[in-house]
Amino acid sequence: MTGQKLPGYRFPLAIGYAVWLYHRFTLSYRDVEELLLERGIVVTRESIRSWCITFSDLFAHGLRHREPRRGSRWSLDEMHVDTGGVKHWLWRAVDEHGAVLDVFLQEHRDTEAAKSFFHRLLREYDVPEVIHTDKLWSYGAALRESPVLHGVEHVQVVSTDRCNNLIEQSHRPTRQQERQQRGFRSRKRAQGFLSLHTRIMNLHHPARSTVPARYRRHHRQAAFKTWQETVWQAA
Repeated sequence: MTGQKLPGYRFPLAIGYAVWLYHRFTLSYRDVEELLLERGIVVTRESIRSWCITFSDLFAHGLRHREPRRGSRWSLDEMHVDTGGVKHWLWRAVDEHGAVLDVFLQEHRDTEAAKSFFHRLLREYDVPEVIHTDKLWSYGAALRESPVLHGVEHVQVVSTDRCNNLIEQSHRPTRQQERQQRGFRSRKRAQGFLSLHTRIMNLHHPARSTVPARYRRHHRQAAFKTWQETVWQAA
């Protein structure tokens, strides 16, 4: 992370706040610029854009190491994303509680792509007990060829299954951000943005209306504190 620490910047707290706003809500750089101006912080949208590009990986890494232990039942799915006018596939994994384990943008939707995603997941998490996927044959082929995952129970779910609903709901914020940005410009920038975006979504999960208001406020305060700690550590 050499060269990416915050001490060389004039507004380390403003950087953290601007990046959080942009990834937490469906806002444009101009929207974030206006919100900062209301707080007396005068920066250009180009500065905000630069902050979001420069520090996405750094903040995502900090949040990843502050996340609680994740569940042992994985649900995997992929969605198409246009990046720079080229069709890519965004591979996503969530646990049984709906928390996103990882996202990985790849050009293909085949066995090699599935194996790459499994390898990426296993660098961060223990071997799961069950893996739920859709009917894409590449998952089964990748699992059979994996020396680590070949014995894991593989369940192929249908569209009405709860596990499928969890991951489909997880795709929604990505679609909203894709529309807001009018598509992603490059694969590298899209990967950096989506990695931090999912970590921030995890940070503020859950926010269901059935949860008592007192618990929701406590959860939000804990999320704010975790984000501030992440920014302070980077600074």
